[in-house]
Amino acid sequence: MDRSKIRLVTSLLIILLGLSLMTYMIIVEDEPGALPLALILGGAICFGLIRIKTNITKN
Repeated sequence: MDRSKIRLVTSLLIILLGLSLMTYMIIVEDEPGALPLALILGGAICFGLIRIKTNITKN
């Protein structure tokens, strides 16, 4: 497996972890909290940067 694919899968797993944690926190505490939001944001930024990098190197 290519390193960029592993990084893409890892960033998607981080986003999914953040979404599941946010869902749990909203159900239990009625507010999302900062950690799930940071996980989602960090995963999305990593995903976007990896996509941009792979598109630049393909051209």
